[in-house]
Amino acid sequence: MMSQSVVMVIAQKEIKDSLRNRWVIFISMIFLILALSVTFAGSAVAGHLAIPELDILMSSLSTVSVFIIPLAAMLVSYDAFVGEDESGTLLLLLSYPISRLQILMGKLLGHSLILGSTICFAFGITGLLLMLFGDGDNVQATFSLFSQFIFSSILLAITFILLGYIVSLTSSEKAKAVGSILFVWFLFVLIYDLILLTILVADLSFINQYIINILIALNPTDLYRAINLIASDSGSLGMLSSSTWGVLTLYGGMLVWVSGLLILASQIFKNRAL
Repeated sequence: MMSQSVVMVIAQKEIKDSLRNRWVIFISMIFLILALSVTFAGSAVAGHLAIPELDILMSSLSTVSVFIIPLAAMLVSYDAFVGEDESGTLLLLLSYPISRLQILMGKLLGHSLILGSTICFAFGITGLLLMLFGDGDNVQATFSLFSQFIFSSILLAITFILLGYIVSLTSSEKAKAVGSILFVWFLFVLIYDLILLTILVADLSFINQYIINILIALNPTDLYRAINLIASDSGSLGMLSSSTWGVLTLYGGMLVWVSGLLILASQIFKNRAL
């Protein structure tokens, strides 16, 4: 009970800090504008306005979100430790009878609730508007696809919150941490996809479906997109939707990423000198 109370107190502190500096409102508005634009104005580039088919919509939303969610998650978390270390509050916090794991879990809970609430708000409203003004025959399918889209988006956010913690714990100052999170974002979101696409287009003889599955599992952003493409039965981005793993297996891959990064962050924090 005591451990839970400490974790909750730290989580509440992180939430209050984010509300005070308006991070929650800022990120919520970005996600909402992004989702509404893609859903209701995405067809404008083709010269007409129409609500896209669900599979095309989920493909578009996941493709755009995979750039924004990781960046927002790491911007929320990158100074969680190095920032408090610079201001001296981390040393003060550790002077209390609180374990480092409790501090880590409290921060993770607070930041996950912040990102989770913004994702639920933005994509939940978009899904609700789509059910009200879209094709009435697809209400159940829309609810199902947006529910799993929101859940997978939260998992992606937690994954990159933990990557932000690792950057924060291994950085000596905030300025270096900012550079490091941009490099991590660039590596996972842009470079890895480009390399993967190049390998597949090159049609190398040793590339088979098993290797493609492994390559997808090695990047949480590719797992995220594969989950949403397979769940919506979209044929776009064929290299990702061609994974022979089911949605549950892909979710398992995301959970492995979250668990592994949590253990790694915990060990780094445990051995971090102040």
